[in-house]
Amino acid sequence: MAGLDDVFGDFYTSVDAVFLFSPSGSFYERFADVDDLDVIVVGTENTVNGETFVELPLAFDDVKERIRFGIEGALEQNVIEDGDELVCTTSVFSDGTDTISRVRADAETHTGIYDLFVKSRAEPEVIKAVLELAIELGKKGQKGKPVGALFVVGDAGKVMNKSRPLSYNPFEKSHVHVGDPIVNVMLKEFSRLDGAFVISDAGKIVSAYRYLEPSAEGVDIPKGLGARHMAGGAITRDTNAITIVLSESDGLVRAFKAGELILEVDPEAY
Repeated sequence: MAGLDDVFGDFYTSVDAVFLFSPSGSFYERFADVDDLDVIVVGTENTVNGETFVELPLAFDDVKERIRFGIEGALEQNVIEDGDELVCTTSVFSDGTDTISRVRADAETHTGIYDLFVKSRAEPEVIKAVLELAIELGKKGQKGKPVGALFVVGDAGKVMNKSRPLSYNPFEKSHVHVGDPIVNVMLKEFSRLDGAFVISDAGKIVSAYRYLEPSAEGVDIPKGLGARHMAGGAITRDTNAITIVLSESDGLVRAFKAGELILEVDPEAY
C-alpha cells in the first residue's frame, strides 16, 4: 500500500532551502541533522538563534505577504539565488507550524516591498497603513473617480521645511494618526485637492496640502510620470522620508526612497 511519502515525495525533491517562519526551538532543531540543506529562519525576531536569519518588520497576518516578503529579503541578502526551489513552513491555523508550501524564488517578480520597509525611518506599521490606504484609493477612487495622491512618510520636520502650504492645514492642531478608520476617511476626502500629506515617523498626520520644494536636479523617474512623482522622488533624496504616490493617470501605486523608485504596485492585483 502506498504511503504519504509516495504521494508527496516529489514535493520535497530537489529543494535548495527550507524557510522556517517563526519556528519554535524544538521545530528548528529537527533540521539540524539534515545534510546539505540550507535552513533559513524568517520572523520578527531570531528567537531560535538561527545561523541564517531574514527579519520581518511586521508579522504579516496574510501568509502570502509573509512568504513573499521573506523571499524578497533572502534574495536581497544573497542567502538564496534566483530560481532556487524553496519549502516554506509557517502557521495558518494555530500558533505552531501547520502549513507547508513550495515556492520558486523569482527575482523578476521582485516588488520592492522589502526595500520599502527595511531601514526606513518610519515605523513599519505606519508604512503599511499608508501603503494600504493608497492601494484602497487606487481601487475605489474618490466617489468612484480616479484620484492622485502623494504621502510623505517620516522625517516630517525636515519635509515641512522643504515645503509650503497651498491652503489651510486641517491637521494643524489635531493629534490623529494614519490607520484609524475615521482618519482614513478624512484622508480620502482631502485627496481630491492638490498637495502632499506629511506624516510623522510614528504615523501622526502633520499636514495636508503641502507643496514640496526640493530640487529635482538629478532625479530620474520613468517617462510619462509627472510633477507629483518628480516631487515625491526628490523629497526622499533631500530628506530621510519615503513617499508613496498614487497616480491619477495610470492608477498605479509607487514608492520612492533615497531618490529612487523602489516599488510599483497595481492596486487591482495587490
